[in-house]
Amino acid sequence: MLASKTRWNMKQVNEQQVQMIAQALHIAPLVATLLVSRGYDTVEAARSFFEQKQSFHSPFLLNDMEKAVERIEKAITNGEHILVFGDYDADGVSSTVVMVSALREKGANVSFYIPNRFLEGYGPNEQAFRLAKEQGVSLIITVDTGISALHEANVAKQLGIDLIITDHHEPGPVLPESYATIHPKISPNYPFKHLAGVGVAFKLAHALIGRVPYEWLDVVAIGTIADLVPLQDENHLFARLGIEQFRQTNRLGLQALCKQCGVSHTAVTEDTIAFMIGPRINAAGRLDCADPAVQLLLTTDVHEADMLAEQIDMMNRERQQLVNDITEEAIQLVEQHYADDRVLVVAKEGWNVGVIGIVASRLVERFYRPTIVLSIDQEKGVAKGSARSIEGFDLFANLSNCRDILPHFGGHPMAAGMTLSLHDVHELRHRLNEAAKQQLTPEHFVPVTHVDVCCSISDVSLELIEQMNRLAPFGMGNPKPRVLLERVQLDTLRKIGTDQSHLKLLLVEDGKTLEAIGFGFGHIGDEIAPNARLSVVGELSINEWNNFRKPQLMIQDIAVNEWQLFDVRHIRHPSKFMASLPKEKRLFIAFHRDTADTLQLSAYANEIVYVQSEQEAAIDVSGKYVVLLDLPPSQQIVKVLLSCSLPERIYALFYQRESHFFSVLPTREHFKWLYSFLHKRSPFDVRRYADDLARSRGWTKETILFMIQVFRELGFITVENGIVSLARNVQKRDLTESPSYRLKQAQAELEHMFLYSSYAQLKRWFDSLYEEEKVNGFKTIRHDCS
Repeated sequence: MLASKTRWNMKQVNEQQVQMIAQALHIAPLVATLLVSRGYDTVEAARSFFEQKQSFHSPFLLNDMEKAVERIEKAITNGEHILVFGDYDADGVSSTVVMVSALREKGANVSFYIPNRFLEGYGPNEQAFRLAKEQGVSLIITVDTGISALHEANVAKQLGIDLIITDHHEPGPVLPESYATIHPKISPNYPFKHLAGVGVAFKLAHALIGRVPYEWLDVVAIGTIADLVPLQDENHLFARLGIEQFRQTNRLGLQALCKQCGVSHTAVTEDTIAFMIGPRINAAGRLDCADPAVQLLLTTDVHEADMLAEQIDMMNRERQQLVNDITEEAIQLVEQHYADDRVLVVAKEGWNVGVIGIVASRLVERFYRPTIVLSIDQEKGVAKGSARSIEGFDLFANLSNCRDILPHFGGHPMAAGMTLSLHDVHELRHRLNEAAKQQLTPEHFVPVTHVDVCCSISDVSLELIEQMNRLAPFGMGNPKPRVLLERVQLDTLRKIGTDQSHLKLLLVEDGKTLEAIGFGFGHIGDEIAPNARLSVVGELSINEWNNFRKPQLMIQDIAVNEWQLFDVRHIRHPSKFMASLPKEKRLFIAFHRDTADTLQLSAYANEIVYVQSEQEAAIDVSGKYVVLLDLPPSQQIVKVLLSCSLPERIYALFYQRESHFFSVLPTREHFKWLYSFLHKRSPFDVRRYADDLARSRGWTKETILFMIQVFRELGFITVENGIVSLARNVQKRDLTESPSYRLKQAQAELEHMFLYSSYAQLKRWFDSLYEEEKVNGFKTIRHDCS
């Protein structure tokens, strides 16, 4: 067997809906299954999504939209100073750019302000609002922030500043007293609740300028994809149209940033944005001030664009190194102090607060537990942190139960940010771990892989993959489709890459083949037996090479759900191989007492179980990796060993000091000739003439002596002082009545089966044994295995 790395969760769908949509849209049932599982479960909804007929919702369905637009237009008419107050991440930067662009188009007197993460922390703050008042600001519009700014809203009111909040983060039980609050989750009439901050800003821009501003969708796509909101409904439309706009963008900053990434802006995909563009936009605010990122997306000067893009790329490289260093320190803290905690809360002075969210994500990947990473400020007596969670543990809900020790926090079920007193860090750790004990079972701590469809290799075609790709762009809430191939035959397996860290497989099912690539799976190549039946989860893609296109599977997880046989008979020094097996799984079995010494296995002497009789073979091997170190005395003893329970794996070493198979096992013709010879030459001095006789026949001396021993046991001859004489009045007897002959025959058959058989022959022998035991229900070979 080979256990999967994750729990596979197969999505369940209504098959009637699947068939109805497949027929109506003339698409593969597998693609229809994807549509239904993603909520497009009527023909109308599926057609709108699949054929890309969606349209934007009216921005005026959002609460306070008319009121906000009216106040902004008044401010523009009166020449008031408007301040756009943003956030320092990619969503906040994108939101700021969209809002500033809309106000500039309307001719507004507008500036923007993004707080410094290190000096001011997250969200609106009183000092910034007072500074804005001094600069003549009379209207503040927040983007991607503000829904938790209760105190700051009151400060704005006291200062005589009107505050319009646009945000998408989870609203608390009490909302700020603002002039207007635009938020999808507090707007009952708005049909989609999961916009990114930039999506909300875009809706306000749409309402303000009176049309859908498609030219800004390249920026909207960045914030939407980078903020990991579900790419469903309007977010999917933002991402799809935004990528199209990105590919033809005239925005100099994006063109320059793509050059730094080594990609053409005309070939951008959702992956480019998620893994190249988004992290670089984020880097500015993570290490310093986010203003350069805003300027990059707004600039109309090519030299400034190149300079800012280079500066931001350098920041990103610095950010990557910081993340690696802090992650190593955090892992050490967990392993030394919190290894048994269900929720990890790690804190240290001096950690960069701009990157600890990424560190939290890394720790979740490593330990798969809800994680909070805090940076300690001893001088202020506070800890600032970021949190990431796992399925089954709602961070926002659980942190909400700790409001009394969290003066400032916000976020989502899977991610959050917070500030708290140093004195309360231990209390927060205690409370969250107590909550986890109530809410999480051991199963929750095994990562989950959500599988969309189960298919066969014959289902996979270029047309199917092209239909699946029409669901793109993929991301949160609309992940790349994952397929499961169950119990397909492994034809070939190769380790590839300079360090052999990847796998290339050829899978076979009913005569159809499919290539599969497993990046980072090289280490399990030795854990998959030849011709194993694999269950594989992965993403289908099209491999294009030399103008030839064919389907391939990008592997995400592999399992072998049946016992496996590994042929290690060729290994000369088994100790290294034995050390590679997990100690809790391995079971070393020897049939001869001198095997450990012969194979120099003294380091494993205490682990070796000696089985020298059928009674001793009645042991439990279930769930074990059984290593058969040497040749058993009989096939029956192996049958007894495996009759009680089924191991996950068998490693066949079968060391044998002496070989009986390749010495001649005489045939009946050999015995007939020798008897005739003795009849003519009796008495015969075997000690004196055995060598000469053997050479004349092309046999070995041992063969002659063996046949003499068989004749003696059958009573055909007598031997005295090496002189062989024929016995008188001999009765006819079969050779198999000789104990020596039977032993020799059995030993030769044993060696033929266990030592000199091919892998396929050996596997068939074990399989036939297991088939017999399945029929009889195990525990059938007369021994009680309890």
